[in-house]
Amino acid sequence: MNFKSYKEAVLSYYEELWNEKNKSYIDLLFDDEITFRGSLNVETKGKKEFEKYMDNVNQGLPNLYHGVEMMVCENNLISAKVHYHGTHTGKLFKLEATNKTIRYSGASFFQFRNKKIVNIWVLGDLINLYKQLDVKDII
Repeated sequence: MNFKSYKEAVLSYYEELWNEKNKSYIDLLFDDEITFRGSLNVETKGKKEFEKYMDNVNQGLPNLYHGVEMMVCENNLISAKVHYHGTHTGKLFKLEATNKTIRYSGASFFQFRNKKIVNIWVLGDLINLYKQLDVKDII
């Protein structure tokens, strides 16, 4: 699938891949050597490692919603301000389910090469997230 713009691709990343959990978008959106660094200090390289990360997040927060508030585009770079909310009903990395609802904000930075996402770097408001989950130590 060819996206009309990088902004359209980033919206599909959130809406189709994360919110709809349509993993076929991994191949549509990502370069084979995609690098990803998430807020929870997780780094992946390649589509399969990203998919494992996504599975872990979806296990811990199966109804996690990603809402895009704003995007800025310059050349092959996109930044997005995003809000997240969901319920922590499963194990999320080392953290057992708390059944608490979470709501926090973050910013993501996307880099494109040959019309595919080659790098994603996510920064989230972890202090706010940890307070909501009563996390005393970093995950």
